[in-house]
Amino acid sequence: MGGSTNSTGWQQLVDGVDLPFHRDLVVPTLREVRLAIPNPEPVADVVEAARSAVTSTLGAAVTPGMTVAVGGGSRGLTQRVDLLRGTILGLRDLGAEPFVVPAMGSHGGGTAEGQVTMLESLGMTEETLGAEIRATMATVEVARTASGMPIYLDEHAAAADRILPVNRIKPHTCFKGPIESGCTKMAVVGFGKQPGAAQIHSCGPVEMRERLMDGIVALRSTGRLLGGVSSLESAGGNVVDVRGLTSDDVGGEVERRLTERARELVPPLPFDEIDVLIIERGGKDISGTTMDPNVTGRYWVHGLDDLARPRVATIVLLGITEVSAGNVLGIGLADFIPVEVATRIDWQKTYLNCFTAGPSGVRRARMPMVLPDEASCVKAALSMCGKGVHEPKRVVRIRSTLHLTTCWVSESLLGELPPGATLVD
Repeated sequence: MGGSTNSTGWQQLVDGVDLPFHRDLVVPTLREVRLAIPNPEPVADVVEAARSAVTSTLGAAVTPGMTVAVGGGSRGLTQRVDLLRGTILGLRDLGAEPFVVPAMGSHGGGTAEGQVTMLESLGMTEETLGAEIRATMATVEVARTASGMPIYLDEHAAAADRILPVNRIKPHTCFKGPIESGCTKMAVVGFGKQPGAAQIHSCGPVEMRERLMDGIVALRSTGRLLGGVSSLESAGGNVVDVRGLTSDDVGGEVERRLTERARELVPPLPFDEIDVLIIERGGKDISGTTMDPNVTGRYWVHGLDDLARPRVATIVLLGITEVSAGNVLGIGLADFIPVEVATRIDWQKTYLNCFTAGPSGVRRARMPMVLPDEASCVKAALSMCGKGVHEPKRVVRIRSTLHLTTCWVSESLLGELPPGATLVD
């Protein structure tokens, strides 16, 4: 199982296909729509907000000389560098000795070098963060849950006096619960590297939720968890909240309340039915599943229902981000991709991520139809969305499932715009 797909092979495949598009098939004209979304006031200075959050919340828990492993994740957090830099400054203000570890499970191809490269691609270097980065995939078992599940930490994190996850709180893509993606998940899964991620993701959505909550209780009982620094982002891409969490807050009532608020800030596409959804780009920095199911409505996980709305017939994915480095877990959520996307898939990284993800990776890793170009993909989706060639199609185009403030819609959806949405001239 090698790396990226052979581009010549894919091109030869699609070049030999005669696509039977109906001669009367028309690609509808799309109009830009500005969506009415929750958009609270952004945090004015994220560095100082993170610094203050640490000093005001964690001062009583930090002693001079305490070593703290700060978690750097693989997601595309807004102002991620500022969040970590402010956190590190705050810890130094308290007399701690912080360093950064990649806390991203098996991402980055499951290698220490790959994880450092992923941090660098997101702007997180020793120079920008002002702290040493220590990377390893080796882990240490530090605790067990009441049911006997081991809790792992990265060796460097385990050698520190405390760990401190720094993460955005948002809805998860594989399960629903009082706490989903945030500081709890980074502490139990991200810091646990491949084995930590695999055992949480290896089960269905209900057990995954329970294992995560049991895991944070076991980890907290070791005294290794200093607390956390969380952020919330609006759909407009602004950091609207930076919060310091105590060790009791991580996995506790405070993180639960923040999770509820995060759900309100990440609305799904505001249409009941979509015949064709065109997504310009997906990626690991956008969602762990390349495209966020909380936006598209497609989860495709056994035991987890898809959203009641939007109901999307076909999805076209036109590109993947450079930061993804060919890891496209979730590519199966799309129905059509151009050959340019297929040639950039790294199956080694993708399949490692899929095996770590367990049951949720099976259907999501299936290969969509590969067609020559964007136009072919869109026409194929229009042809196969379940509507007759002469019927009007509900078509929506978005840049990505992250920071969804505008979209482009076909004429048949103009009468179904949500309250507050406006056409852009």
